[in-house]
Parts: sequence; structure tokens; C-alpha cells
Amino acid sequence: MISQGDKLPNSNLVKATENGPEQISSEDYFAGKKVALFSVPGAFTPTCSAKHLPGFAEKAEELKAKGVDEIACTAVNDAFVMGAWNNAAGSEDVTMLADGNGDFVKQLGLEMDGTGFGMGTRGQRFSMIVNDGVVEQLNVEAPGDFKVSSAEYMLENM
Repeated sequence: MISQGDKLPNSNLVKATENGPEQISSEDYFAGKKVALFSVPGAFTPTCSAKHLPGFAEKAEELKAKGVDEIACTAVNDAFVMGAWNNAAGSEDVTMLADGNGDFVKQLGLEMDGTGFGMGTRGQRFSMIVNDGVVEQLNVEAPGDFKVSSAEYMLENM
């Protein structure tokens, strides 16, 4: 599993944009900026929609005041689903990064088995501060929890 101080692995992601999906490498996306990244098991799932995404949308200005350049959300969903979810429950302050095949979370060592829920392999719930591609803060939830990956927890620990 990735740790604080590690450089993120290079992986292909798909950024949800107004003009449709845009392929981007994680290396390019995280280069030269400080990003508050959070991962959810799935778009439109209950905790993710009620607490996780809205929390980062609501705390966007506070995160930016602490030096965050961009806020990004990733999930093992396609870019169309991620874009629709952001339109329904998110904010222009949150960039959606689709990890459709789960390659990014597998490289991070943060995948989870959601087959018992009919979801297949997904990403664990986590958040991290990434500065120029290097993990400065890493908050990984215990299965079923929503405590340490919230925007509030991230802000308290910056």
C-alpha cells in the first residue's frame, strides 16, 4: 500500500469535463500542484453522496486557503457516471477522475472487493494530500467507516 512520502504511481485516469471524457495520466495531473484527493467506492452510493462529496464541495474554500490548488475525487466508475454525479451532487470545485478499470487504486494498493455487494473490485474510501505527485497526508478508512477520509478530518490535519 502507498504510504506518506511515496510518489504516486503513473496510471491512466479519465477526467470528466464539460466536453466529455479527457484521458490524463496521474503523473501529468498531479505534477506541480497540491491536490486534495478523495476516493469513494462508487458514485451515487449512499455515504458517498450524502457526506463525502458534499463535504469536500462545502470545504473547498477552506482547503484552498490552506494551500490546496485543486480538489479531485476518484472512483472505479466511468467518466460519464462521475460527471453526472458531480452535476447532481457535487461542485465546480471538485474535479472528477474516473478510474474505470481500477488500475489506479490497484497500483496504490487501496482496492477493495465489493463483489458481495455486486460491485466487483472498487477503491477503498480514502483521502490524501498530494503535493507535486508525492503523498503528504494519507487517510484510509476502516471497512464501512466514514471518519478519517472526510474534508473536515483532512483540514484538521493540515
